[in-house]
Amino acid sequence: NQISVSNETRLQTGIGEFDRVLGGGLVTGSVVLIGGDPGIGKSTILLQTATHMASANSPALYVTGEESLSQVAMRGKRLELPCDKLKIMAETCVENILATLRAEKPMVAVIDSIQTLYTEALQSAPGGVSQVRESAALLTRYAKQSGTALFLVGHVTKEGSLAGPRVLEHMVDCVLYFEGESDSRFRMIRAVKNRFGAVNELGVFAMTDRGLREVANPSAIFLSRYEEPIAGSIVMISREGTRPLLVEVQALVDDSFANPRRVAIGLDQNRLAMLLAILHRHGGVHTMGQDVFVNVVGGVKVLETGSDLAVLLAVTSSLRGQALPADLAVFGEVGLSGEIRPVPNGQERLREAAKHGFKRAIVPKGNVPRQEIEGLEVVGVGRLHEALAAV
Repeated sequence: NQISVSNETRLQTGIGEFDRVLGGGLVTGSVVLIGGDPGIGKSTILLQTATHMASANSPALYVTGEESLSQVAMRGKRLELPCDKLKIMAETCVENILATLRAEKPMVAVIDSIQTLYTEALQSAPGGVSQVRESAALLTRYAKQSGTALFLVGHVTKEGSLAGPRVLEHMVDCVLYFEGESDSRFRMIRAVKNRFGAVNELGVFAMTDRGLREVANPSAIFLSRYEEPIAGSIVMISREGTRPLLVEVQALVDDSFANPRRVAIGLDQNRLAMLLAILHRHGGVHTMGQDVFVNVVGGVKVLETGSDLAVLLAVTSSLRGQALPADLAVFGEVGLSGEIRPVPNGQERLREAAKHGFKRAIVPKGNVPRQEIEGLEVVGVGRLHEALAAV
C-alpha cells in the first residue's frame, strides 16, 4: 500500500489495428516480442510504427542487426514513409545498443532481431540460448528503468513457435504472432500474452505496395457472397479477443478410396475427429468411408469452441448435397453427449450478424437474447438433433 500507482501511459502507434492488439496503445516501459514467418511483414509494420511515432514527436530508434542501413532506408523510401525524424543504427552488441539508448533516450526502440544480438559477457555465438536470454534480460531491465517502450523481433522455428528459450516469452510483457500465408494479401496479428490488455485479440491487415494497411471491418473480407447458396458452406459468428468476427466455414465430404482422411485448416484436427463421432452418435449422420475436409476461409485460425456447431452443419450440408440459406449464421459449442452449450458474448455476436444483413441465426438456448434484435430471427437449440431439424 506504500507503492504509488500511476495510470499507465499509452502511446498511439498510428495504426489502429496494431493499437487494438496491444490493448489500446503501447504502454511506456513495456517490452513487446513479435514473431512470425520470414517475409510476413514484421520489419515492415515496425518500421511503419517507428516512423509514425517519430513524426508524432515520440522519439524513436530503429536498431537493425540483420540489414544494412541502406536496406532499411530503401524500404522506408519504397513505402513512402516520413523517415526524416527516425533515428537508425546497425548494431548487434547489446552493450553498444544500451549505451546509445541511454544517450538518445528514445520513447520507442525497435530491435530487429533479438537472435542477432550478443553480449560481451558471454563467449557463445549470437542466437544461442544463453545469448538470447541474457540480451533480452539486459534490454528488458533497461526498458523498466527508463520507461522506453521496446519492440523485439523474434525468429520462429519451422513449427511456427518462437525460436530460442521459452523463458523469453515469460520475460516480456506482450507476445504477438503474425498469422496468414506469405502469399496471401491478408495478415493477422494475434496477442497470445498481454499484461496490459486482452489475450487472443486479433488485428487484421492487408499487405499493399505501401506496406501494411489496417482492415477496419474484417468480417466483410472473410465472407464470400455467392449468387446462389452452395452446399457445405455456412457462416459462423466467432469472437477474437474483444471483437465478434464473421467467418465462412466450408466442408467437403467425398467418398474415400482408401483410409478416410480428416483434414482441418484453421481448426483443431483432433476436435474435428471428435465432432464427427458426436455427429454420428447423436445426430444420426455417419461419415464412415468418407473423406472430410474442413476449411476456414481467408486463412483465419479459429481457436474457440464456438465453431463446433458450424462445422457439423457444414459437414452435413456437404454430405447431403443440400445448400444452407445464405442469410443464416450460427455458433455454439457441442458437448460429447450431443448438447449445444452456450458460449460467451452471444448478444454481441448476434448484433454483428444483424449488422451484416443476416436474417436468421441458430444458437444455443442459453444465448437466445431476452430482447429481440431487429431484423434477426434467432432459433435456440439444446441438442444436436434439434439443430439439424432447425436447419
